[in-house]
Amino acid sequence: MRLSSFVVGAFQENAYLLVDEESERAVLVDPGDEGAMLVDRVRESGATLEAIWLTHAHLDHIGGIAEIRRAWDVPIFLHPADLPLYRYAPKAAELYGVPFELGPLPDRELAEGDVLSLGTLRFAVLHVPGHAPGHVLFHGHGLAFGGDLLFAGSIGRTDLPLCDAAAMQRSLARAAALPSDTLVLPGHGPETTVGAELASNPFLTGLARPLRR
Repeated sequence: MRLSSFVVGAFQENAYLLVDEESERAVLVDPGDEGAMLVDRVRESGATLEAIWLTHAHLDHIGGIAEIRRAWDVPIFLHPADLPLYRYAPKAAELYGVPFELGPLPDRELAEGDVLSLGTLRFAVLHVPGHAPGHVLFHGHGLAFGGDLLFAGSIGRTDLPLCDAAAMQRSLARAAALPSDTLVLPGHGPETTVGAELASNPFLTGLARPLRR
């Protein structure tokens, strides 16, 4: 496989381009902004874009979709519990004072236990709510596309509308149970591993707990 990451937009979100080298098929994970640039990166890769996979629907993870869908009519995968956040994104962007264009509504539903295919690659879908009600993690081939569940040294916020601190605690336990050498590809900040976070992240060592609204 080939994996590229791009830091995009005002919120410095990590968007990922994953390519299966055998089939030269690709997906974009969380294309949060700068859609035109992401379109260029897909074209430069030489791969055929097959889908957009979303860990969740906060505005900083979906802002590039409109531009991408103008280039390719590919399905958008999202857990249905996050559809209200997807629809609310333009209002959220207005409140933050950032430009935003809402893309087409997601047309594929994600659920716990799903297995997503990309050529020869397979990724399991884990429903990990807390930061968002429909938040998911994509796990396979030693990788975890974790969205805003787990960061290097921290976790996603749980004080926003529709967050759930208790659910976040349970979801973090699921992430902590992944193999320790799993490479965590977060929605913001540097990549890390499950083992590194078990050793040093206060939210996994028990020194801190998710903030309640």
